[in-house]
This record gives sequence, C-alpha cells and structure tokens, in this order.
Amino acid sequence: MAMDLSDSNLLNMSVHFVGNKGTGGELVLSKAPLELAQKDKEKITAPFLSRFTDQMSMYSFHHLSSLNYNEVYNFCLEIFTDETTFHQNSINIAKHLFESTEHPQIKEGELYVCHYGNCVVDGAYVEGIGIFKTETKSNFLDLSIDGKEFNMVLREGVEVSKFDKGCLVFPTKGEQGFDVLIADNATKGTEAVFWRETFLSVAPQANEYFQTNQFLTLTKQFIAKQVPQEFEMEKTDQIDLLNRSVEYFKGNEMFEKEKFEKEVLYDKELIDSFRNFGDTYSENNDVDIPDKFGISLQAVKKQAKVFKSVLKLDHNFHVYIHGDKSLIERGYDDATGKSYYKIYFDEES
Repeated sequence: MAMDLSDSNLLNMSVHFVGNKGTGGELVLSKAPLELAQKDKEKITAPFLSRFTDQMSMYSFHHLSSLNYNEVYNFCLEIFTDETTFHQNSINIAKHLFESTEHPQIKEGELYVCHYGNCVVDGAYVEGIGIFKTETKSNFLDLSIDGKEFNMVLREGVEVSKFDKGCLVFPTKGEQGFDVLIADNATKGTEAVFWRETFLSVAPQANEYFQTNQFLTLTKQFIAKQVPQEFEMEKTDQIDLLNRSVEYFKGNEMFEKEKFEKEVLYDKELIDSFRNFGDTYSENNDVDIPDKFGISLQAVKKQAKVFKSVLKLDHNFHVYIHGDKSLIERGYDDATGKSYYKIYFDEES
C-alpha cells in the first residue's frame, strides 16, 4: 500500500480519560469534541501522524465469528458512513477500551479519537480515523517574559508525537476489515497483546511485506536457535547462513521456497530441519507462509538491520563478517591454550 499523509487535515478530535477498570480506575467522558482553532489543528496533525508509514505491517479488524461482532470496526464504520456520529462513537470506543482494561499492568491515560480528511492511499483521497492513547507524562518549562522580568512554571504534559499506543484506520478494504496501521511503544508482553488483540482485535494482512518479514524472522530464529542444537557448525558458518539468507532476498523479486533452500541451505539434513522448524513456527505464531510470494524490499531493509553478522570474541573483539567466510580461518594454539581466528585481506582502510 502506498500512503501519503502530508496533506491530511484534522476534521474532529474528542478526548476522554480511560482508567484501569480492573484496579478500580474511572472512565471520564467528554461532552463534546474539542473546539480547536485551525492553526492548532494544523500544529497537531503532523506530529500525531508522523509515526505511521507505508513501510509498516498492515492489519485488518477481524472476529472469529463475524466482523459484525468487532466493536472498534463497527464504531469506525459508523463514523465513515455518517460523520455526525463521530463524538458518540468516540465515546463508544472509550467505553470499549475501559471494559477491555482489566489487567493490572495496563496503564491509565487519555484517549484521543481523531477524524482526518485528505489521506492519500494508493493514489486516492480517503478519510482516516486515528485512535491514540497517552500514558507517559513529561515535565515542561513554561517560560514567560514581561519586560525584563522572567517567570517560569513547571508543567506536566504529553509530547504530541510521543503517544504510547495508536492506530490509524482507513476505509479501504471495508468488507475485509479495513486497512489498519498500529504504533505501540510496548513491543512485547501483556501491554502489546492488549492493544492489538484485546482492544482492537486485528490480524496482520497476508501481503508481501508481512510474508517477507515473517519468513526472514523464521530464518533468523532457525539459524540462531535450532541449528546450534542439531548441527556441529562453526559460528562463522552460522553467520554465513544469515548473510546468504539476506542476499537471496535482496537479489530476487519473487521468493520461491525450493530455490531458497537449494541456494542458501544446500544440505539435505539442514533443509529437512528447516522445514520442520518452519511448520512449528507457523503453528505457534498462527501464520501461513506460502511457498511463493513477492518480496518486499522495505521488509528486507528492516530485517537486514537485525540480522547480526557479528562474531563476538570474549570481551575483547567484535568481528563483522559481511562476505566470503573462506577468508576467515579458525584455529587452536596449544602453547597458550586459546582459540584464534586468522583473517585474510587485500587492503586496509
């Protein structure tokens, strides 16, 4: 999906306070949308939307029985259908969030529901609904000058672009649960699962980005966790596997599983182990990765950053291996009782 939010404008914003129902917190609902001057709307639009890009994984609302039972989907659908229902549905979203907030680790905070216009998605102008929750406060210095007198007040507030949890909903693919982008400071644990699954109830779309990202994650986990358990393989060979995996995705437009296995893994026993690991990964993560799909370069660039090709030697050396592993040779010195690596090169820079 191609997306451009540079011309997006804020149409309406409602704010509510959502406490933790499970720990006795309260729900405070506003009576009407915020009345903001146009210049203030313009100032807060870009910061709120700045964390959403078309390089993120795309989600859709879902429900095991029917989309008719997904609360946030239906609240958003009503807003897209009739914008006069915006504030009431912002209240409905806040109530649903409050009812979902029962785990003691979930923090209280302000909920901002925003209605946007002029969002460009795949070349078409569409509306957007933003749902943002702020939980973390910062201290700000408010300095005023009256003549030569300086006055300073310490205030507590939220940086506009630093909301803790958020999502952006577009009316595209309505029958399939809309297009949904998610931003969440909590990437693991109860809080991350709560926002994505308990409150929003979204599932990742099986697009090229998702499939590329999932397969590279699977490959990295296999090489880092499974290979050392089953095979006697030098660390340099493991790093070489990682490098070859990324290079395959960088050098091809289409992924083909058999071709990947032959070009990257080579060995039949290694391929069999990889297939078994892949079946377990798919089952544990509830994903179905096809044997053939288009490769997303955005996903490859993102994953390449976490494919570590670093050989750590005690606490003294880190050796970065990016190419031909035959140029690094491992040995053992009987005199010192220490292992060593011999590195061959042509030029030093």
